[in-house]
Amino acid sequence: MAVGMVKSSVANVPAYGCRAVIDTNRFDGLVLALKEALGPSSGLTSEDVDVDHLHRLMRDYDSDPREWSRFAMGDESRGYTRNLVDEGNGKSNLLILVWSPGKGSPIHDHGNAHCLMKILRGNLTETRYGFPEEGEEEKPMRVLSERVHQENEVAYMADELGVHRVSNQGSDFAVSLHLYTPPNVAKGGCHIFHAETGKKSHIKTCRYYSAYGKKL
Repeated sequence: MAVGMVKSSVANVPAYGCRAVIDTNRFDGLVLALKEALGPSSGLTSEDVDVDHLHRLMRDYDSDPREWSRFAMGDESRGYTRNLVDEGNGKSNLLILVWSPGKGSPIHDHGNAHCLMKILRGNLTETRYGFPEEGEEEKPMRVLSERVHQENEVAYMADELGVHRVSNQGSDFAVSLHLYTPPNVAKGGCHIFHAETGKKSHIKTCRYYSAYGKKL
């Protein structure tokens, strides 16, 4: 179900119930602009891609739930849901993630992909960790930084910066927009890490909860 400000009759989960007609949907414009900026490139680090331009496109979009709510399907029984918005000519994927109150992701890498994250609703806490050294004894993972990203802020993450965990420490659903290039996690999964031991395991697939506004 979509997540938002109108109470749902199912599981008492909020749902975006806006029915207003929007003459110009700026979110759709953002999706198109990101796709055009990436073009045939395979990633944010490709020579023909201006990462600062992509960052500005996401930063300059002022979040309006009436424009993106059709993609924001949440499930309070999960830490978060992955909702596909666009596949960027096969060279990227654009997702809306809906974060349940008080929950979050495991510590994970990005499968050698790059990610821009725009906060559409609420606040999200990002904790970054150093990669465990190969062959070192089990020990708690080293925290590099922790930051609260507020609504409309944009953050960047890649494996060369470490691994991270994202969590919603608020009492209501939070929503974020993620641009991944290339879409490695969707195709080949990622690694998750145990905070107390540094042990990692491979997740083969990271599935979508919905695609193009339809629950899967």
